[in-house]
Amino acid sequence: MSAVAASSGFTETASALRRLYFVRFAFAIVWALVMFTMAEEISPAGAALLVLYPLFDVAAAVVDARASRLTGAPGTPVLLYVNMAVSLAAAVGVGVACASGIPAVLQVWGVWAIVSGLVQLIVAVPRRKLGGGQWPMIFSGGISVLAGASFVASAGADDPALTSAIGYAVPGGIFFLVSALRLGRAAEQD
Repeated sequence: MSAVAASSGFTETASALRRLYFVRFAFAIVWALVMFTMAEEISPAGAALLVLYPLFDVAAAVVDARASRLTGAPGTPVLLYVNMAVSLAAAVGVGVACASGIPAVLQVWGVWAIVSGLVQLIVAVPRRKLGGGQWPMIFSGGISVLAGASFVASAGADDPALTSAIGYAVPGGIFFLVSALRLGRAAEQD
């Protein structure tokens, strides 16, 4: 691959990821705002929204995998396929857990946050070449692992609440926004 083709591939990938990250930011913020109105108990609408979040992650990973093929980043599409499978399993698990109550949802959500955070971290590290847009994703992946562990731990509390899991979407969305903005600067410099 020539240097021009490689540069074009990175620019196209950065541009595709930038658009995806803006969409992920908007989705996370809107989802969290709507879910906060239903945080006290798991209603049918709340259960549907809880399942929707990991399903949206599956769709985002599909878009990300397509964009990643442009640069030929080693291992990235495979890890994104892993993330798709994990998020799909999380959607099913959250759907089943909703029938058992908030502690079960927090446990499934926490395990999903840990595994998907690790995948995000592993995918983002080799992408550092994309002009710094991946540093927020590296931090977000690490924070996701820690947050997931706290969700699992909080599931055993006397009165567990969904607010912590819902609040998890807001910083995640902000990290996507920062990444999108940083990727925009990288694409302009190319």
